[in-house]
Amino acid sequence: MNKKVALHNLGCKVNAYEVEAMQQLLEQAGYEIVPFEPGADVYVINTCTVTNIADRKSRQMLHKAKKMNPDAIVVAAGCYAQTDTGKLEADSAVDLILGNNQKKNIVEALTEYEIEHRKAARVIKINQTKEYEELSIGYTAEHVRAYLKVQDGCNQFCTYCIIPYARGRVRSRRPESILEEVHALAERGYKEIVLTGIHLSSYGVDFPEGENMNLLGLIRAVHQIDGIRRIRLGSLEPGIVTEEFARGISGLPKVCPHFHLSLQSGCDATLKRMNRRYDSGEYAMRCELLRKYYENPALTTDVIVGFPQETEEDFRKSYDFVEEIHFYETHIFKYSRRQGTKAAVMEGQITESTKAQRSDKMLALHEQRSQEYESAMLGKELEILLEEEIQVDGRAYYVGHSREYVKTAVEKQDGIGVNDIVSVRAEKFLEKHVLLGIFQGQKQ
Repeated sequence: MNKKVALHNLGCKVNAYEVEAMQQLLEQAGYEIVPFEPGADVYVINTCTVTNIADRKSRQMLHKAKKMNPDAIVVAAGCYAQTDTGKLEADSAVDLILGNNQKKNIVEALTEYEIEHRKAARVIKINQTKEYEELSIGYTAEHVRAYLKVQDGCNQFCTYCIIPYARGRVRSRRPESILEEVHALAERGYKEIVLTGIHLSSYGVDFPEGENMNLLGLIRAVHQIDGIRRIRLGSLEPGIVTEEFARGISGLPKVCPHFHLSLQSGCDATLKRMNRRYDSGEYAMRCELLRKYYENPALTTDVIVGFPQETEEDFRKSYDFVEEIHFYETHIFKYSRRQGTKAAVMEGQITESTKAQRSDKMLALHEQRSQEYESAMLGKELEILLEEEIQVDGRAYYVGHSREYVKTAVEKQDGIGVNDIVSVRAEKFLEKHVLLGIFQGQKQ
């Protein structure tokens, strides 16, 4: 009888990609994939360590797995396994530890454990490797959109962030490997590719001199693959948006006008304490460049409130800057101390109540701007990639996202279905943050 394995992911899109890659390796080895419920023989938890809370959630999920089946093999993989190996070695709920750059060995590690029945930790010194861990997927849980990991590691060392210690230095995936995977996904019918990584903007900086492949070059190569109709980009650093980059991607019609530019704060003093390597003026200039080449692109961002020493005036500067830029979406995070980072030991830590107040103000602004951007789409023709069928008030609709990543529905009708690209005229809101479009025709 095949061994049953359940997998659970914590954290980012890169982690989610790696879980799918591990799952497919296990399937190829004959394991049966089952839900994360009691009854599995193996539980694999891909852990996260971005905050102290993420560490705690990782531990809780590992203990939950062992409780569901005390006889099961519990595997801790990923970032928390990398940074807190010692704690996991002492944790009786964990049988096998796989750090980063070791996930590709999951089948071998499980086979070895089955023979020896001895706790093992496969963890390398991640900061000392230049090897990109080759993982790939042939399909994804999302039926129409595939996230594709093209890069790992980060060289930035922002003062609040543990990720360079968990993921190591920048390591880029070979373009031929990426393109092979994109071809395979296109042949399986995927129409949208999202290029993602730990620090996507650094793609190619670690290649040997003379190899001039950078992120723009990679996007151009993916653009040439038949069957792929849309290309989205994961989180970008503002510095990558040069005149050459903005002009270059604007000449590639498959690239969606939806860009996530990481901000973190609109206050220059706070940005300096964060070691973010740009100021608000430079950031605003990068946004203007995108708006120069795209008509009303969807710009989204991340903002941290309550960073150590952030005064009311600092917060007001950050708030005013976010208000001025007119983002479509702003993801708000209350600063969370992460042991092992410079910010965790800074003086002037902000109270939780103050963080909550500032977060609420930013969230209200986000809601206002999001509504404004979506409302500006009314009356326009949008191209929607249909993703799923939904029911609203007893009526059936297909719902998907526009190129700007605005969620839009169209009434179900003959001749169209999931994974079709259709043209609609946005007429009104079906629900909050969901536009209703009138079908205009199917895109071939």
